[in-house]
Amino acid sequence: MRTTKVIVLPYDASWKEDFEAIRKEIEGVIGNLIIGIEHVGITSVEGMSAKPCIDIDVIIKDYDIFDDVVNKLEDIGYLHEGDLGIKDREAFAYSGKEHLMTHHLYVCPQYSAELHRHITFRDFLRNNPDAVRKYSAVKEEAAKLYCDDIDEYIRYKSPCIEELYSQCGLK
Repeated sequence: MRTTKVIVLPYDASWKEDFEAIRKEIEGVIGNLIIGIEHVGITSVEGMSAKPCIDIDVIIKDYDIFDDVVNKLEDIGYLHEGDLGIKDREAFAYSGKEHLMTHHLYVCPQYSAELHRHITFRDFLRNNPDAVRKYSAVKEEAAKLYCDDIDEYIRYKSPCIEELYSQCGLK
């Protein structure tokens, strides 16, 4: 059992501004190398309860420029962690970012299946208020039941995610 504290908060409109601050900093060093930067996590869905952590996908054309992206991100405090077991989704840890909201940063080539999954699910939720209400309620309940066990929190909400994936064509 991992004893990570699970906190789920009601939607906060400031998450958009927090994403923009992160995007601006990243774009300032690699903007000329990338296709785009997407706010893909649950914090990007208006009305959705979420853990207060922004998920970001930086989109590159392909891996030809990846080393340049890694080097420039290292210059501003990001450390490449590898794909962490997910093909075509490179994870980055960071330090010295106290001025920014907690976030997960990933770099994905435009053909990444994980990038497609992130955007498809985000866009589905953005366009389906009933799904947002349902998933928010499940996340809130899971956080109450398993506030000290991230693995059980994830297990509890998995059936809801699977159902929503089916609805948006990801299953």
